[in-house]
Amino acid sequence: MSQAYLCGPALPRAMRIPAIVLNFKTYSEALGKKGWDLATRFASVADDTGASIVLCPPTGDLAHVAKLVHIPVSPPEALLEAGAAGTLINHSERKVAWEEMAKSIPRCQELGLEVVACADDISEAETLAKLSPEYIAIEPPELIGGEVSVTTAKPEVISRAVDRIHAVNPKVVVLCGAGVRTRKDVARALELGTSGVLLATGVVKAKDPEGALRNLIKGLPSGAPRPARSR
Repeated sequence: MSQAYLCGPALPRAMRIPAIVLNFKTYSEALGKKGWDLATRFASVADDTGASIVLCPPTGDLAHVAKLVHIPVSPPEALLEAGAAGTLINHSERKVAWEEMAKSIPRCQELGLEVVACADDISEAETLAKLSPEYIAIEPPELIGGEVSVTTAKPEVISRAVDRIHAVNPKVVVLCGAGVRTRKDVARALELGTSGVLLATGVVKAKDPEGALRNLIKGLPSGAPRPARSR
């Protein structure tokens, strides 16, 4: 199964890098009206800072969120109709069979939807690169939702994943996640060769979600984000 994502309100339909990708999952803090409010606030942060912020709301809220914040935001055709810019697939909590990914990734791309494919480890990331998704997010599952960032606990996993992915397909943009919570985590992720981060808990479940997002943005380099890659 996949989850759609939306790009920042004043930004092009495609994701720009470096980026902060926020996965709402099905956390109670991000469902229904609470999620709509979060999306509006996060969109304002993107407008205010110019940072590349990507939202991944629950599929049930996708169409409403897309209309609410006026941004480009299951079968791929339904995601496109709802206003999606892309899809997040194969998260460790919602693994997808290889055969399904081999069919769904090119289908999404035919429809103009970008694909962020998640990988639990370096081997899976290297294999996913053969399918040529626009993005691969490396996320060791044992660190997801934890207090220690992958950038601290397993920095070598990130740097090795970047090398192995690019050896297979240099066009794939690499992201990382698991335990990312601070601007230092974001800055370190970029130092290790990624083009952004994917996270949920560190922002969505924070006492001050907007403040947490603004803190993360401080870890991004100055200057406007750039297009990730041409199709």
